[in-house]
Amino acid sequence: MPKPDRFSSRWGLIVAGLGMAVGTGNLWRFPRIAAQNGGAAFLIPWFIFLFTWSLPLLIAEFGLGRGSRRGVVGAFADLIGRRYAWMGGFVAVTSVMILFYYSVVTGWTLKYVVASLTGEIDGLMAEEYWLNYSGSIWEPLGFHAVSVLAAAAIIRRGVVAGIERANKVLIPMLLLLLIVAVVRSVTLPGAEKGLHFLFNPDLSLLASYRTWLEALTQSAWSTGAGWGLILTYAVYMRPDEQVVNSATAIGLGNNTASVLAGMAIVPTAFALLAENDALEAMAAGNTGLTFVWIPQLFARMPGGAVFQGLFFLALFCAALSSLIAMVELATRILMDGGTSRRVAVRCVVIATIVGGAPSAISLAVFENQDWTWGLALMISGLFIALGVTRFGVRRFRTELINVVPGDRQLGRGYDWVLAYLVPFEFMVMFGWWIYQAVTVIDPLEWWHPLRSSSLGTCLLQWGVALVLLVAFNRRIAAMSLGRPAHMQAAE
Repeated sequence: MPKPDRFSSRWGLIVAGLGMAVGTGNLWRFPRIAAQNGGAAFLIPWFIFLFTWSLPLLIAEFGLGRGSRRGVVGAFADLIGRRYAWMGGFVAVTSVMILFYYSVVTGWTLKYVVASLTGEIDGLMAEEYWLNYSGSIWEPLGFHAVSVLAAAAIIRRGVVAGIERANKVLIPMLLLLLIVAVVRSVTLPGAEKGLHFLFNPDLSLLASYRTWLEALTQSAWSTGAGWGLILTYAVYMRPDEQVVNSATAIGLGNNTASVLAGMAIVPTAFALLAENDALEAMAAGNTGLTFVWIPQLFARMPGGAVFQGLFFLALFCAALSSLIAMVELATRILMDGGTSRRVAVRCVVIATIVGGAPSAISLAVFENQDWTWGLALMISGLFIALGVTRFGVRRFRTELINVVPGDRQLGRGYDWVLAYLVPFEFMVMFGWWIYQAVTVIDPLEWWHPLRSSSLGTCLLQWGVALVLLVAFNRRIAAMSLGRPAHMQAAE
């Protein structure tokens, strides 16, 4: 029997998990979402959801992956029951749909690496440069494709030689350069106004449903909770690996990286613009915020051109490390059905390049997909919680989590959080969002499926996915269980 391909150490697993979690969700998405939702006020629910949503789900994913030694669909079919394979299928669809546009973001970062190294980008004209690039067609498409191919090349090498080895280089480099950016940002004249915006909360904003909704979505988006990515990596963890301690390290490490990214970008906007202009820029929450302000930050530094190139290289590496996890998730699902790793990777590459093309060409499509499938993480997180509840939360905790000496042992409080609190959070936030969408945000056209951020576009896309998954559930279950678990782990 071939030796299973598993992470070489606990550090190897944690750094791979951080590579999955710490990416553009921290450096690109977090600053603009936090700024768009009041800065400091946003941080409060965001930290709350880390402990009441993201960490419990990350722990659950670890248990499902290690217990089944299968990808996300196979884990549901094996441990929860064949009838529930469609639930794992929805988790997979959500992650794959995010993969399609996440690869576009990774391409953006690669473009900026090239532009920085060649001196093509002028930091003081960064906004114009971003608008010209994002408004083109062939360049975003090309860099999107190259990013997918880079991730695939690493995935083909396997877990230790590819995923683990790459992340051991990428993550420390990213954190070091983030610290450099923070130090320079907070020492700019006027940066204290940005720090005040970021850390002095206006508590009245907590009455807004959107602050809480975006906080939950961002926590899930950034940590990877509900994606099935940690579940996929858990297939390759050693039997004696500590689940709770590893999940906690990944969750806290991810949030630390997000705060550092916010401190690097938000104070810069206040330092470089008049206060009213900075507030306007923050409220806009434009997708290009990072690509506009970071070049301006480094343009004001001695040797800034060098640091700018290194920063965007690190940003690309962070994006790539998360992209690797998404490609591996899709690859693992195909491998569960009997496809070799090489062929599975090839199929995922083709699907991702084609599926991501619309988001690469059109920012409107990109923003629609980011909105729709970012929110879908609430549903996929709920499905993971419901799946564990169906298995038996107490049994899950005692048989799949609390089994390694030295690991933090979970008590019955975890059972309550997963069985009751997570579903309650979902019902409150989901119901709140629907009510606001119908009565306040867009009462006349909330149903319109072609509006980029409407309730209608979400329900249509989710509905199509769910109908197809339920209709073909039997076939999906059979395919996901097509290969014995020990053979899967040995790939």
